[in-house]
Amino acid sequence: MVLKEVIGDETICVVGLGYVGLPTAIAFHSAGFRVIGVDVSERVVEVLNNGESPLIDSSSSLVIPLDSEKWMITDDFQEAIPASDVILITVPTPVNPDNSPNLSYVESAAKSVLKNVDRSKRTAVVLESTVYPGVTRRILGSECERLGLSTEMVTLAYCPERVNPGDFERGIESVSQIVGCDDAELGLHLETLFGKITQEGSTYVGKMEVAEASKLIENVQRDIDIALANELAMVLPRIGVDVEDVLSAAATKWNFHRHTPGIGVGGHCIPVDPYYYIELSENAGFPSMLASSSRKINNSMPINTANEILTILHSKKTPRILILGYSYKANVGDIRETPVEPLASYLKEGGCEVLIHDPLVDSEEIPNWVEVVSEPTKCKDLDLVIMATYHEEYNYSNTRFWKSMFSIMKRAKIYDGRRVLPREDMESSGWVYYGVGAPNK
Repeated sequence: MVLKEVIGDETICVVGLGYVGLPTAIAFHSAGFRVIGVDVSERVVEVLNNGESPLIDSSSSLVIPLDSEKWMITDDFQEAIPASDVILITVPTPVNPDNSPNLSYVESAAKSVLKNVDRSKRTAVVLESTVYPGVTRRILGSECERLGLSTEMVTLAYCPERVNPGDFERGIESVSQIVGCDDAELGLHLETLFGKITQEGSTYVGKMEVAEASKLIENVQRDIDIALANELAMVLPRIGVDVEDVLSAAATKWNFHRHTPGIGVGGHCIPVDPYYYIELSENAGFPSMLASSSRKINNSMPINTANEILTILHSKKTPRILILGYSYKANVGDIRETPVEPLASYLKEGGCEVLIHDPLVDSEEIPNWVEVVSEPTKCKDLDLVIMATYHEEYNYSNTRFWKSMFSIMKRAKIYDGRRVLPREDMESSGWVYYGVGAPNK
């Protein structure tokens, strides 16, 4: 027995309306499905019911459906779950302070969902949060057993989220989907269902563990690739070679994966998911060497960058530094695992006076041991500007901004922590340019 005979008749429930869940819910609604969004945050529910996005970034431009019979937002699981045919769980999967996987959000969501399913029909419960292989079966499967839910009542599946926050050239409609499910008939049904929200197709890949491992490895590979770029950024300038010149040269070969070094890696995926793989590898009896080394390299970038900056400013007694950007990624207001925080901390410990500006982050989310500024072009007596997060406001094409910044500097020094500013143009404009992986002239 598959859910509904006709694809599109299903009611989709999305549990967790953050950077992944909200775009997913909107995508299914746009595809013609009835959608119920559930979030435990009263603020999120209130904001969405007012037709606004709770996400503080470019995705605030998401069109929130209002006055639609096929759209409902609530914090009431007892109301939402029994009325739904397919339930997508899109809650966070962070790590604990010791970097071990924190699955408490998945566990809590599983309990809230499964105890409220309608036992008179078949419901598909699909985990989308990033986990290591076996978690869906262990956590959701065990809860089904505890509650006495048969596979005719609840069938579990895993479909990894692949949304890239802030990337509107490749939104959810431009990302392929994969589905893992022990029940092949339902797996193929979900393949068709998810295919309705993307132009790139959807693929049933077999059992849940295949899909779980696939998502994990996608981000482990990116972490490894970025770690190589970051290590090169530490090595090549020592022999007078710019890492960006080398990476651009290597990228002329068709199969080279081009990545850019930076002050560190942030967000909810790349700094987190490798630890789930590390846990998996240790449990499997073959501890990972690559993933562990990559994490060490990428985690070291804030302190490496801070030490380089402190060397540049060694002659200043109390250097006054302005950091542009605090979130982990350009044009996104998400501060999870942002490398800017440890960078600022190391600079503060090194005797610097640290100022931070970020147009997308609430000042209350920035540590109180730095000075938050609302108008960067009105700062005075700056010794250095650090490009930490390349928001649109800081784009080099914004000549007005950069002329104003130049005018307030003691001596116009810039440290490009993302290698996004054109060095030659900056220097011809009078700036003294430094950057990750760039040898000093």
